[in-house]
Formats: sequence, C-alpha cells, structure tokens
Amino acid sequence: MDKIRVKDKEFELFISAEKINETISRIADQLNTDLKGKDPLFMVILNGAFMFAGDLIKKITVDCEVSFVKLSSYSGTRSTAVVKELIGLNEVLRGRTVVVIEDIIDTGVTMELMIGKLKEMDPRDVKIVTFLFKPEALTKDFAIDYVGIEIPNKFIVGYGLDYDGFGRNLPDIYKIATT
Repeated sequence: MDKIRVKDKEFELFISAEKINETISRIADQLNTDLKGKDPLFMVILNGAFMFAGDLIKKITVDCEVSFVKLSSYSGTRSTAVVKELIGLNEVLRGRTVVVIEDIIDTGVTMELMIGKLKEMDPRDVKIVTFLFKPEALTKDFAIDYVGIEIPNKFIVGYGLDYDGFGRNLPDIYKIATT
C-alpha cells in the first residue's frame, strides 16, 4: 500500500519491506564478522525493536544470548524527553560484550540512559545497533556502531514503530503524508 491511515493521521510509504530485509542482511553480516568468538548478549529494547530484533537475530550465526529491556520516551508523535524504565536489566554483564538493539535513534535520550545503565554493570564492551537513525534530531553524544538507514527527522510508523500503540504490525515503514 502506498498510503495508509493510522488513527487520525495519513501516512505514505517510506521504506519497503524488501529494503528493510536487505538492510537487516547487511547489518547481520557485519555483526557475524565483528562478533565471531565473543559470545555476545543481544539486549533488545522493547517495544519498537521487536520486529527488527527478531529478523536480525534469525540471521546471526555466532553463539549468542538474547534478552529484553523495555524503555519508553514517546507520547503520540513527539519524544517526551523523559524516559520511563518499565522492565529493568537482570543479566550479569561483567566482562560481556553487550549489543544493544534499537529500532530507531532520534534524540538519543533513551540510548544515553541505556548506555549509562549498562556501563554501571561493567561489560567488556557495549555496541549499539539501530535500524533507523535521525542524525538531525540527535541531542546526545555517543557512538552508534551499526546503522541500518539514516532518515530525516520525520515521524514514521510501521515495522515495530508505532503511533500511540498502533501501526507496529505493518511490514513496511510509512512517514506522515505531506498535504
């Protein structure tokens, strides 16, 4: 579909499911090369990253573990700049290579909090993987090790990304339609 409606907003196709799959394959290939022999722990940030993480992990060939943390900083179409921790970290990370999987990094508020919490747990290394990155929106300073696609600072929905909880189930990614 080229155009869809989610709640009260119109959206237009932005990134196809085919492009999404190609991007995930590229990231997985990089991770498989870089993480060989490191037995990483993939830390998936919910809810948004669940589709990306599921597709990515299926293409990971190195021995690894997978865990989940739930953080949120959005209300409607805007970042609240206040991160609510909903489910905390339970794993022992001391000396481990931790790979954080995020659906999108825009302001960086959520990721900055996540990196801080992880570093308190003394991991050997923390790597950041994001499917989407909005460089224009970034207000924090940290390294992103693996970026799928850089996008402009527009609100998007689909492939795990939501608008007030709706639209996560869409296989493609849509941006707010221009009128």
